[in-house]
Amino acid sequence: QVQLVESGGGLVQAGGSLTLSCEASGYTFSNYAMGWFRQAPEQEREPVAAISRTDDITYYAQSVQGRFTISRDNAKNTLYLQMNNLKPEDTAVYYCAAHWTLGLGITWTPAKYDDWGQGTQVTVSH
Repeated sequence: QVQLVESGGGLVQAGGSLTLSCEASGYTFSNYAMGWFRQAPEQEREPVAAISRTDDITYYAQSVQGRFTISRDNAKNTLYLQMNNLKPEDTAVYYCAAHWTLGLGITWTPAKYDDWGQGTQVTVSH
């Protein structure tokens, strides 16, 4: 069974930066397309960024495009999300997710992801 553990969340002021990490274990990391999602209280979980298993394709939600960068290090079994110029509306629990695939593209639909981490809280103050 795959294990995904997020870290790096915290409390920052608007305009600040955070880097989230997701460490994977229990499977071949390079066989999984990966994604970052977030969920605010009483809201549905929404995709934020996705990256192909070979890390040559990325995709971002319009709300974070230009501010967030998703990356992966397959040798370290780790996924990253660099978040710059954070806004209060970015406040949410952030989750990483893994989708086993032989494809070369990204996965944007939450239901298609096989494994999820427990999440890390990101809070952005005014």
